Amino acid sequence: MTKNKFYITTAIDYVNAKPHIGHAFEKVLADALARYHKQKQEKVFFLTGVDENAQKNVQAAESAGIDVKKFVNANTNFFKELVKKLNISNDKFIRTSEGEHAKVVKEILKKIIKKGDIYKGTYEGNYCTGCETFITEKDLIKGKCPEHNKKPEFRKEEAYFFKLSKYKNKLIKFTDTYIIPKTRKEEILSRLKEDLKDVCISRKGAKWGIDFPEDKNFKVWVWVDALINYISGAEKEWPADVHVIGKGINWFHSIIWPAILMSADYKLPKTLLVHGYLNVKGKKMSKSLGNTIDPLELIEKYGVDSVRYSLLKCSVFEDSDFSEDILIKRNNDELADKLGNLVSRVSALAEKYGTEKSENRLLKKLDVKKIEKLFDNYELDKVLNEIFAFIDICNEYTQNKKPWETKDKKVLYELTESINKIADLLWPFIPETSEKITKHFSSKKIKKSEILFRKIE
Repeated sequence: MTKNKFYITTAIDYVNAKPHIGHAFEKVLADALARYHKQKQEKVFFLTGVDENAQKNVQAAESAGIDVKKFVNANTNFFKELVKKLNISNDKFIRTSEGEHAKVVKEILKKIIKKGDIYKGTYEGNYCTGCETFITEKDLIKGKCPEHNKKPEFRKEEAYFFKLSKYKNKLIKFTDTYIIPKTRKEEILSRLKEDLKDVCISRKGAKWGIDFPEDKNFKVWVWVDALINYISGAEKEWPADVHVIGKGINWFHSIIWPAILMSADYKLPKTLLVHGYLNVKGKKMSKSLGNTIDPLELIEKYGVDSVRYSLLKCSVFEDSDFSEDILIKRNNDELADKLGNLVSRVSALAEKYGTEKSENRLLKKLDVKKIEKLFDNYELDKVLNEIFAFIDICNEYTQNKKPWETKDKKVLYELTESINKIADLLWPFIPETSEKITKHFSSKKIKKSEILFRKIE
């Protein structure tokens, strides 16, 4: 029997700086989904990586007085380290400076040129280096880019254009089933109802990036180059089942990417999952405000599963506040007091009195179908709420049944089996801890467990 395929991607990250907590959030979101589909016995392919061809990487290297290639390599290593230390189960880590990627970009552009969807012209307008794109006046807030809070620079240049306008009606139809959640879909549909202009897809005189096919005076616009990573890194798994991205790059993935695929006659991706941002005290994280959080430092300080859990408790679709204090509270109140306490008490009692197989009435209180439905709707924070509601039920059951007094082996069987199920359900979220619990509670003679999560003072 052929396994169902499940191909999931994250956005690829600019390497103009070290990774921040927002990068970690997106990676653990995608990882939890990838692991859930592995549990369903599907053939999962999970792609993540970095965007090394952006002009903002060049500017950052120049500001630091470092050779661009050296600068890019050094920062890429931080992202690779983050993926490893977050226990991300990706199958491939793509770098857009790789020769194979450039080859695929050129092949796809040649198909679009052959279709007659690329032409030469002149572009003038406001250009935001942070977004790596031209921005219309109406999208500026007080003359600044809303995403980067910086005034764009005015540019006028000869350029190659892609006939985006040609695909307007097809995009309206496609968008309707593609974007999750509904709020992000409506955002795009309202923009599509306006005049859809052709998009500039080249950069004249740029020294860093991929050469435009048949015209070395131009480099390929970084967004066209970056989006194509989902095919160049797919290892024949295209089309993607889920693209996981942040709300700031919704337009590129909802409109420009499908239009490129339509023009080049590729199959379209199935779902675009657009997540919210992590804020600090209601403010967007930014280097200029000095409020970014280093995920590598948090992992070093508190351990991988405390970091993963605290991130995955954040809302998937709305913006969420995140801080070290929030992580500590979630670690102490939920991981240590609830999960850790249950595992510690039950394992100690099982070691002392043993277990005896019986009907598991306790496990019937767990609504697995509801959990699966929430997972399939990408509501991962709500999945955790359900699992921890069952952990509460198990803690109450222990308290009410008092197996330390009754020495009831059947009750301890119910509890150990329920803990095994909890570990299984938590594996997409906190894999290292789940594997420890499963190993511990699957042994014939259960012994008292080590402390899973220590209280952080």
